[in-house]
Amino acid sequence: MNKPYYESGDLKKFKNISDWSPELGKQFFEYYNRVFAEGALSAREKSLIALAVAHTVQCPYCIDAYTQDGLERGIEKAEMMEAVHVAAAIRSGASLVHGVQMMEVYNKRSM
Repeated sequence: MNKPYYESGDLKKFKNISDWSPELGKQFFEYYNRVFAEGALSAREKSLIALAVAHTVQCPYCIDAYTQDGLERGIEKAEMMEAVHVAAAIRSGASLVHGVQMMEVYNKRSM
């Protein structure tokens, strides 16, 4: 059987991304940790946002990580699914709004 492209175990190796570029890795993780710290938004809210974004950018590692993070923060499955639907609505809306550009080009060139 073919080995899947994404290995869930690779997520645990993410911390090693700094091995080949220690300074940039250090700066990234400092930034990342500051972003997800409590602030105007709670860590719980940020986790839901991250889960929605993970689905939008289609990152299986992020989906795994923020589903687990959400579970640890007491986020219910209905809340997670609602966040995924928000992401889907924004993504589909972004595709559709570009239809205005298509309509404009069509109207200009078909005259």
